[in-house]
Amino acid sequence: MNSSTQMAVTATARRTPAERFRRQSRSRLFRADLLTVLAWSSVAFAVALWLADGGAAGFSTLAGSFTALGIVAGLAGMDLVLLMLLLAARLPVIDGAVGHDRALEFHRKLGKPSLYLLLAHGILIAIGYGMADGLDPFSELVALWVLVPDMWLAIVSVGLFIAVVATSLVAVRRRFPYELWYAVHLLTYAAVLTSIPHQFSVGGLFAEGTWQRWYWLAICIGTGAALAHYRFLEPLVATARHRLAVSRVVTEGPGVVSIELSGRHLDELAGNGGRFFVWRFLSPGAWWHPHPFSLSAEPVLFDSPGRGTLRITVRNLGRGSAQLARLTSGTRVAIEGPYGLFSTAARSRNRVVLIGAGIGITPIRALLESTPFEPGSATVILRGHSEQELYLGDEILELCRRRGATLFHLTGPRTAGGQSWLPESAVRSGHRLASYAPDIADADVYICGPSAWARSVIGEARAAGVPEEQIHNERFDW
Repeated sequence: MNSSTQMAVTATARRTPAERFRRQSRSRLFRADLLTVLAWSSVAFAVALWLADGGAAGFSTLAGSFTALGIVAGLAGMDLVLLMLLLAARLPVIDGAVGHDRALEFHRKLGKPSLYLLLAHGILIAIGYGMADGLDPFSELVALWVLVPDMWLAIVSVGLFIAVVATSLVAVRRRFPYELWYAVHLLTYAAVLTSIPHQFSVGGLFAEGTWQRWYWLAICIGTGAALAHYRFLEPLVATARHRLAVSRVVTEGPGVVSIELSGRHLDELAGNGGRFFVWRFLSPGAWWHPHPFSLSAEPVLFDSPGRGTLRITVRNLGRGSAQLARLTSGTRVAIEGPYGLFSTAARSRNRVVLIGAGIGITPIRALLESTPFEPGSATVILRGHSEQELYLGDEILELCRRRGATLFHLTGPRTAGGQSWLPESAVRSGHRLASYAPDIADADVYICGPSAWARSVIGEARAAGVPEEQIHNERFDW
């Protein structure tokens, strides 16, 4: 092999990881776009089926027009509710395309439109039926409640939807502990179940032999099956398969502990980088409290079948997490996941910049250990008020030395008013994010830390020319 051929082969080898990441990114973005098209198409398809079954005939009279508009609003509202459930079902196809936190963000955004459509459905139907019967809308609703067997369930369903949407508002949600909010949110399932009977028993909308009947039966059963499998069956199977138990609890700093767990088949959990799991520690007073934590290190394997240990690092941020420091050896652990896109699956470039603050440093440490990069093509930035807040800092330093990553420790207070994510000393010196990572515009940027701090970093990354698809930030707050 001559020198020119060797250089061509070497250049091709060097391009391979970058090309792989770009193909991976294009595929993920295509899947995200496809899911968006399918979601909105499902609403159009539901209305189109109704029109194909003669629904347009209802617009021939004024009363019929109100009734027809009410039916359209009900079909669209119910379709959005089922989409909401699928977005919260933790389907791998959705999680792998848009990430868990963005799926839940879309889920929340659909809450108000679906409620408004369902309310419009009830009001328009009452007006249309009332005009046909010579009654006012309120009297028509009372008549429907009394005379139609399943109608009371539909009205109860709307009331439940109102309760769920109202408690999902940010200002209201933050007043509740997570467990109470979650319990109220489970009413969504009750709301859907109580809404179904009247759809099939009132009028001929879903009459036997129509395409609409089979379509709605299919999507209702499919949605229910997806929820049952991914929200309940898979976590039970994973818990039984991995048999996780607490090995020991190690203090990492004030209010911060690492929990080491032993289990089986842990090789199946390796390589997940900063993706998170939902943990339930099956001890008195703690078993009912779910904790979304990332691994802070890749599993350490001992022998077949994947026996070994894994580790999470947590900070005391409330009553629930405070209990974890008192866990005893042998405590069994239930597990769900992994979830999210804070991992190599989100990579689109060969270069990578990892930025963490506070307890958000721990998934950065796991990602640093597992994501592939060439020596010199990774930058790690750790932010804390003091060196004590750079949790697992010694481990990260050793990983950077071994893998050839550039490491920056940025400590000290923020500027007055917290305008910048950087310490005040760096701001006074004129430093910006690009000062630490000059090639950041051609890198994947992973950011994990407190929400307000992360927004500041994201803003500066955008200002430095980093495209949106190269910025990766996973939120674990509810």
